[in-house]
Amino acid sequence: MSASSEGKEGKDEEPSDEKVTSAQSPNDSAEIGAKEVVLRRPVSEDGAHVHDLIGRCPPLDENSIYCNLLQTSHFSATSVAAELNGALVGFISGYIVPDRPDTLFVWQVAVAEQGRGMGLAGRMLREILQRPACSEVRFVETTITPDNDASWALFRSLARKLEAECNDSVMFDRERHFLGRHDSEMLLRIGPFADQSAGSSAL
Repeated sequence: MSASSEGKEGKDEEPSDEKVTSAQSPNDSAEIGAKEVVLRRPVSEDGAHVHDLIGRCPPLDENSIYCNLLQTSHFSATSVAAELNGALVGFISGYIVPDRPDTLFVWQVAVAEQGRGMGLAGRMLREILQRPACSEVRFVETTITPDNDASWALFRSLARKLEAECNDSVMFDRERHFLGRHDSEMLLRIGPFADQSAGSSAL
């Protein structure tokens, strides 16, 4: 399940992200101000911290630490970690859909309480889209439960920034797929949009 854990503020236009900086290399983070959030590619050592973060961000589904280790290693090129003063305060896991190199699927979006108020979720999404790994991406997909207002607002805001269409349909049905154990997951599809990997001004 994809979810923005930024609470009510996710329902409005995102706040300024001027305190969010992308690290071009691991050493760059040492040069950034102590109160700025640093965005970087995750590494396998982040896996356990990602597990703890997701546990603090309901309604996200918790996966095993092993799953989080795979997210932070195999899928690091299409995922992002956000650090504040050395602590993990945000994480997005995503991957290029097999057989569809033009589509990025966003698995989960997690933002800790101390990372809220600066539009971090939206900035992390845009960070991934500007990566070389997403040079062919023209669509973003995710799944959201019908009652997750913050996530709907987050991804619709992304669609507006990308000036792209935004459509939804049922992907996994509560009864047919989850046997009544989980709410239906709606597939939200954004696109097509222009290549963002060169740092498009649209973002």
